[in-house]
Amino acid sequence: MIAQTLFVLGLALSVTQALPIDPYGPSLLSAPAISYATGPKLLAAPAISYAAPKLLAAPAISYATGPKLLAAPAISYAPKLLAAPTLLAAPAPALAVAKVAVPEPYDPNPQYSFSYGVTDQHTGDSKQQEETLVNGVVQGSYSLAEPDGTIRKVTYTADKINGFNAIVEKKGVAIAKPALAVAAVPALTKIGYASAPGLSLAGHY
Repeated sequence: MIAQTLFVLGLALSVTQALPIDPYGPSLLSAPAISYATGPKLLAAPAISYAAPKLLAAPAISYATGPKLLAAPAISYAPKLLAAPTLLAAPAPALAVAKVAVPEPYDPNPQYSFSYGVTDQHTGDSKQQEETLVNGVVQGSYSLAEPDGTIRKVTYTADKINGFNAIVEKKGVAIAKPALAVAAVPALTKIGYASAPGLSLAGHY
């Protein structure tokens, strides 16, 4: 509103200065009637607001507690002592037991007697033996069938003074067995092969 009023006053002053002043009185010609009551219609100037810009609130930052620190692990440097080894009591030494040699039973005059015999009709094996020991003298005999059909009999004695003595007897008649005929093996004949020209078989025979 103040700007409009100042604009109207300035326009009136400029018109007053522009009109001529007649020194000889009023002019016969009358000046056209000009009305300055209201003046030209002026457009209202746009309302401009210069309000202070709205400031964004700064984020709330709290430094009360500071960063959260992790608790340091508990570390123990006390040396761990191992339990002392348990000492076992040494075993008591075994008492030596004196061994008493017990003499074996001794027979100053040992004696024994045994005999056996075998007769096999399938194989023709036939043999017998008998032996005795009386007063330190061994007496015995054995017999067996020979392949020729005779019977061989051996009678023996043995003692510490005379040693071993034997008497050999042969009973029965020897039977001559026919000789087995052996078939003659035919002689192998060496066969020669005629070699082809340029071919030698000397190294193969």
